[in-house]
Amino acid sequence: MSLYRRQLPLTQQSPLITDGGLETELIFKNGYELPEFASFPLLETQQGREDLTDYYQHYLEIARTHHRGIILEAPTWRANPDYIAKLGYSPDQVSVINAHAIEYLNELRKSYPVSQPCLISGCIGPRFDGYQPQQKMSIQQSINYHTAQITAFEATDADLVTALTMTNVDEALGISLAAKKLNMPIVISFTTETDGQLPSGESLKSAIETIDRETANYPLYYMINCAHPSHFQNRLGDAAWCQRIQGLRSNASCKSHAELDESTELDSGDPVALGLDYSKLNSVLKNLRVIGGCCGTNHEHVVQMVKCCNHSIN
Repeated sequence: MSLYRRQLPLTQQSPLITDGGLETELIFKNGYELPEFASFPLLETQQGREDLTDYYQHYLEIARTHHRGIILEAPTWRANPDYIAKLGYSPDQVSVINAHAIEYLNELRKSYPVSQPCLISGCIGPRFDGYQPQQKMSIQQSINYHTAQITAFEATDADLVTALTMTNVDEALGISLAAKKLNMPIVISFTTETDGQLPSGESLKSAIETIDRETANYPLYYMINCAHPSHFQNRLGDAAWCQRIQGLRSNASCKSHAELDESTELDSGDPVALGLDYSKLNSVLKNLRVIGGCCGTNHEHVVQMVKCCNHSIN
């Protein structure tokens, strides 16, 4: 049974934390190849589980030390039908793969308790390459496609679902509608290009206002991930749609998606500088409830974010 699904503790005095760049850390620190950028297969081996546990424990320790709540994001960003097929799994294994990931995090939550709430989130990624947004689905196609993964999470102890690195409005709206039909709490996280626009060319404003209008404000909140603060900070302000952005998972690097796609070395940026960027964004996004990182970040970056965003939520 889920601990928090029906009463999510999102009114904590300070932002909850989440993790950093799981896949980039596994590749560049642990030496994994991660075909299709998928981390869930690591749960099938003892060494893989040990490395995942070591990764998550860094963030659990930050939560424990700084008395923060934490969201443990499942390693299921690529555990959707197309990608599991590319990795050699049968399509009917979507439920098993996603349930296995949530069971693992639930065991970890029990074995490494923290003083503040510890939530488990089922992670959903885009159907297509997040760095190549030319391929798109209709809203109905998105509902049909993503329902399988959301249904899998609904049957587990997951407290919520987070759709990370959304590149266009229609796919994100389809996910929101599918989650609403299943009565599953959902967070939508968009990525942006260096101009602050979605890779599809749509604006954050249009994306958020469209989804809220079509779903009666169903998403719990919105996030931005897989983009450096310098890419989108000038697009934010006091408008109502901006205050719906309540989570940040930024990249360590200022590079564009295209540049990162060509990189052969990890650009981990400057953790202190990124923390200060979060502090500046915090003064604009006054309801910032979740802070963490994305590509190139690790627990050192998240520590700096915590130190720089030590505030009370309005």
